[in-house]
Amino acid sequence: MRYFIIGDIHGCYEELEALLDKAGPTHDDHIIAIGDIVNRGPHNRRAFDFFRHARTPNIRAVMGNHERKHLRAYHGEIAPPVSVLVTRWQLGSGYYDAIHWMESLPRFIDLPDALLVHAYFEPGVPVEQQEDRIIVGSMGGEQYLERSYRRPWYELYDGEKPLIVGHRDWSGERRPFVYKKRVYGIDTRCVYGGSLTGLWLPEFEFVSVPAQRDHYAAFRERYLEEGE
Repeated sequence: MRYFIIGDIHGCYEELEALLDKAGPTHDDHIIAIGDIVNRGPHNRRAFDFFRHARTPNIRAVMGNHERKHLRAYHGEIAPPVSVLVTRWQLGSGYYDAIHWMESLPRFIDLPDALLVHAYFEPGVPVEQQEDRIIVGSMGGEQYLERSYRRPWYELYDGEKPLIVGHRDWSGERRPFVYKKRVYGIDTRCVYGGSLTGLWLPEFEFVSVPAQRDHYAAFRERYLEEGE
């Protein structure tokens, strides 16, 4: 059984189509988004619908911090940032269905060849006990890891299987990141003009397509005065 794991999409639906065309998954293959399907990009509704309304259980997703932002804003825990408001507007009458679906997303997916989480992983803590701010991701979670450990979290990863994450461009160069074949980072900043990357399992083979433009720059110009 093969799995194609896709990095942070952020509403870049045209790049998602191009990536799938290039990778060529079959109906028997599994497609899994690593989180952050929506927000900041141009086609949030189309990207959301691809995963929400898939006609096969072989297409699914992990919860990302941007999905978590929607849930927290919906439940009144935070004020909705502009990116959430724009996506809410784009989804229209389907937004409440979107919230219900986001609530159903798992915090991790354990596959035969790898463990999938969106953001970070705290060493010494079983995946079931990882805090949301760690594996789903937040600024507070990142700061906690930096205060608690003298080395980057990925150098301390102690899980039994390789770990696949998104959330940040861990390479710093808009390319896939690999740390000792133990941690694989597949956020290559598509929404910022980088590329959209997927990873085939069990081969651990990367596939990437370039972004069509810097979508977030266009988002900022249209919706923000000083950024978000």
